[in-house]
Amino acid sequence: MVQEDENSTQVQVSEFFIVGFPSLQHQYFHLAAWFFFILYVTTVFGNLVLVVVFALERNLQKPMYIVMVSLAFSDIGFTTVALPKLIARYWWNDGRIAFHTCLFQLHMIHYFGSLNSLILLTMAVDRYLAISFPLRYPMVMTIPTMTGLTVVCWVTAHIFPGVATISFSKISFCGPNQILQAFCDTGSLVALVCGEASNLYTPSYISAMFILYVPLGFIIFSYVCIVITVLRMVSGQGRRKTFSTCTTQGFIISIYYIPRFFVYSAPYIPNFRMTHDIRMATVFFYSFFPPLINPFIYCLRTKEIQEIFRHWIQKHKAVKTNPGQNVAVPESH
Repeated sequence: MVQEDENSTQVQVSEFFIVGFPSLQHQYFHLAAWFFFILYVTTVFGNLVLVVVFALERNLQKPMYIVMVSLAFSDIGFTTVALPKLIARYWWNDGRIAFHTCLFQLHMIHYFGSLNSLILLTMAVDRYLAISFPLRYPMVMTIPTMTGLTVVCWVTAHIFPGVATISFSKISFCGPNQILQAFCDTGSLVALVCGEASNLYTPSYISAMFILYVPLGFIIFSYVCIVITVLRMVSGQGRRKTFSTCTTQGFIISIYYIPRFFVYSAPYIPNFRMTHDIRMATVFFYSFFPPLINPFIYCLRTKEIQEIFRHWIQKHKAVKTNPGQNVAVPESH
């Protein structure tokens, strides 16, 4: 807060500056920019591949893949909102972001975070029904049902971020205007608010805990039920396959939820402090690592998609070997 004396007026901030990693030396800026650029392109490309495959292959238009495509769109949206400004910061030293643009980014960052949590919950419910009630699953989880659940997730995820965004739009910000983060978020903006900000951070913290950890509670419950069901399976191969899938997906869920708890709860944990670099590295890890590997964990490891890629490769090789001829290649199922 800038205030010379009791009669002076506060300086209202009209734009912010994204600092990124505070301790990163200038000679490494271009290297960091290339790293973030490659990360962005790889993440978007990997998730777009899933979307394209889903659109082209009719046999993938099932409830399970609808929610996977929803997660892919969410991951594309998050990285597109968050990474370009960070890339510009290190490539052209352009970290400036207008006040209302920052509020929009804040809203969308927390929106996609909330949306991913709800999508993971939906995926857990779908997985629970498929494994625990295989005979009832086709009747309960239909395409219209999954589509409706997905729409509810995309709409509901706006509620808590919207409340925080409206609150920030009515608050004054004073100098300095440097955001010690990769993007505008609640934690970084609270530090720049004029006066006491605890009454602003606490409601945001409660909202974040609710939208993140209520779904996590249901996800854990579904996994416990799945484990109980799997242990009752007669087939050892079926148990190993199910445990392998659930372990991999559980790893992604863990890195999505657990680090967030420590970042959000740091102000309330006695004798627990995070430096700006450690906090940003933690945020960076749980924000951008899952979108990068989600296509491989949730989609490319499935047998149906592997068969589709194998079919495409065989068809491409057949066309190259016999140009100008109609080569019949068995369709994948």
